[in-house]
Amino acid sequence: MTIVLENLFPIFALMAAGKLMRHWNFTTEAFLRVSDRLVYFIFFPAMLFWKIGGAPPDLSGESAFYAAVTLAVAAVYLLSTTFIIVGRVGTYQAGSFSQSCYRINTFIGVAVMMSTFGEEGVRRFGILIGIFVPLIHVLSISTLIWFGGKRVALRAQISQTARALATNPLVLACVGGMIYGQLVNRFPGFIDNTLRLASYVTLPLALLSVGSMLTLESLRTHLRLALAASLFKLLVLPAIGFMCLRALGTDGPSFRIGMIFFSLPTSSAAYILSSQLNSDPELASAAIALSTLLSFFSLSAALLM
Repeated sequence: MTIVLENLFPIFALMAAGKLMRHWNFTTEAFLRVSDRLVYFIFFPAMLFWKIGGAPPDLSGESAFYAAVTLAVAAVYLLSTTFIIVGRVGTYQAGSFSQSCYRINTFIGVAVMMSTFGEEGVRRFGILIGIFVPLIHVLSISTLIWFGGKRVALRAQISQTARALATNPLVLACVGGMIYGQLVNRFPGFIDNTLRLASYVTLPLALLSVGSMLTLESLRTHLRLALAASLFKLLVLPAIGFMCLRALGTDGPSFRIGMIFFSLPTSSAAYILSSQLNSDPELASAAIALSTLLSFFSLSAALLM
């Protein structure tokens, strides 16, 4: 139980502080918008590039691990899509529901990795982001467009997805870090110290922002689907992920990193994409809030493994 308190309490305490600060008007909407932009476009990408670029990733040596994660995400995507059809989820809610079942909150993920494994954990998690966030993004956008009110041509769908990935600062930072790590593999001392100093502000600002956005108001009208999405995200995905990791012989730190990856709550990007692509942002908001609260239990189970 000590490992849970030591590694999760600081993260959820900062999120709770973010909620209280917003409630008591210590922070404002304008401040949070600026803070989010700084974290998303500058500080978080810089931290990921620094962590990954400082050591070359051995992708071939972790092929079984990446295959297990791919299988688990693909399985949950298929199961959640089946639920949409069989459970008669409305077309307006379908895209929001789908991505709430497998998108991950990278800010909370990096915070847990830093707290549990230190810089090596952040580096390896950053590689996961670089590999799997594009895959998850493609699945999310494809479902949002497919179930949306208006049909989009395949060429337009591919173009829209490629444009979204090509301008995603987190993906660019992770991929750039992997390339830099293979070609250079070290930073000059003054650059290393600058990026280290910049990284100190990243996670506190990110967690305060995540906490400030949490609201349970939309649960009143979206409880059934928000709960179903949270169960897919925090119960079904970790269970399938556990079986895939074991079946492919993954153990040690890779197994624990994978289980934490599977146990993370839904990303706040689900709300943004739902708003942009004609799906239900209120359902996405409800699923984000509920999965974030319930993720304390799924992450605790992952840490105790």
